[in-house]
Amino acid sequence: MNRLLALFALLFCFSCAKPKEPIEFWLTDPKANILFQKQVEAQEDTDTELKITVDSETSFQLMDGFGFTLSQGSAKHLLGMSESARASILQELFGSGEKDIRISYLRLSVAASDLNEFPFSYNDLADSLATDPELAQFSLSYDTLDVLPILKQITAINPEIKLMASPWSPPKWMKDNKDTRGGLLLEEFEPVYAQYLVKYIQEMGNLGFEIDALTIQNEPLHPGNNPSLLMLPEQQARFIGKHLGPAFQAAGIKTKILIYDHNADRPEYPIIVLNDSLANSFVDGSAFHLYAGDIAALSEVHQAFPDKNIYFTEQWIGAPGNLEGDMPWHIKNLIIGATRNWAKTVLEWNLTSNPELTPHTDRGGCDRCLGSITVSGDSVVRNPAYYVIAHASKLVEPGSVRIDSNVYEGLPNVAFLRPDGKKVLIALNESQKPISFQIVDKEKVFYAELNPGATGTWMW
Repeated sequence: MNRLLALFALLFCFSCAKPKEPIEFWLTDPKANILFQKQVEAQEDTDTELKITVDSETSFQLMDGFGFTLSQGSAKHLLGMSESARASILQELFGSGEKDIRISYLRLSVAASDLNEFPFSYNDLADSLATDPELAQFSLSYDTLDVLPILKQITAINPEIKLMASPWSPPKWMKDNKDTRGGLLLEEFEPVYAQYLVKYIQEMGNLGFEIDALTIQNEPLHPGNNPSLLMLPEQQARFIGKHLGPAFQAAGIKTKILIYDHNADRPEYPIIVLNDSLANSFVDGSAFHLYAGDIAALSEVHQAFPDKNIYFTEQWIGAPGNLEGDMPWHIKNLIIGATRNWAKTVLEWNLTSNPELTPHTDRGGCDRCLGSITVSGDSVVRNPAYYVIAHASKLVEPGSVRIDSNVYEGLPNVAFLRPDGKKVLIALNESQKPISFQIVDKEKVFYAELNPGATGTWMW
């Protein structure tokens, strides 16, 4: 009998002594040259004055993902690598392995962006006076040479990646100035331009690329880029309400329609569009950049139209890059700031650059845009934007929900609940001294510390 009791007690002890669930901790500390490295988490219960309390009972927006724009230049840099080197870096960027950063969202340009070798549309005509209202000469043309082959390799690695598309300009013949740069879309061609965008979505679909969302116009208040278009909010509302929305509906297209796609200093733009009764029902949400304005403006638009979504779609980092300065700003304002202001996506600008920062268009193309990585032959250098996005994309899976967490001065942070029930906290020490704090999630409490300028991502 005593032996049986002893055996029972031993089995009971083994069943109760469950090991603590490990806490995954990734750190970037530029001053210590720690670049997005997985740390050994001590899981101490050391008491501290500062406590970040995570509250999964209070939830906000569903996350679609984190990523970059795949420009023509980015595709060309990658195509210039050997097959093995290209496969390796694409796996690191888009794969789901232990060493991969798991980018989950990509933005594409509809035809050329300013990071193309030259501006073009999918319906260019040799005769400057000609028009093609039937879109008989529509073709994905140049994209088939670079962007689409790379996109095919990316989607083979991550078939679930979401794609957003943004036009920089309609074909020249649809515009009042007959130029790729600036000008207005002529009202008489608004129905034709709607069909142009329908054809883009359909042809991409035929090639196996589902476009999840389409912004109407990249930076509609910046006609100085090349290519570009000036599109005021009243025209954007009319175009969506009378032409694009009905055209998508008639063609059975489920691609989400996003408005604005410009800086946070003009929140009245998307509000004007959403106040239009015809446009409103076709619009999924508003897209933002942060080259001007305050990230809190995203919440202003959310509060005006809480049934519409918010997206953050672009921010560039200027060459040569400065990790100690760039990373804290982008983590605070984008990864933390945009998501705490309802953004479902956070996208940095170009995926790759080369040492010469080419290609770019003349008359307004960006000649200082630094990619997430710099590619030179088979050599790869990881730049600040790589680490910025990695701190979110690695662990915050699509379908995660932002949840509540309290914020201290000098310690901005944001928390998420993943579909598998795990929780993620991203925090930045923007003060001038090390900060120690506890992360509190009901009964689970663990100790954390960050040096000045350091960013941490924890998952438990």
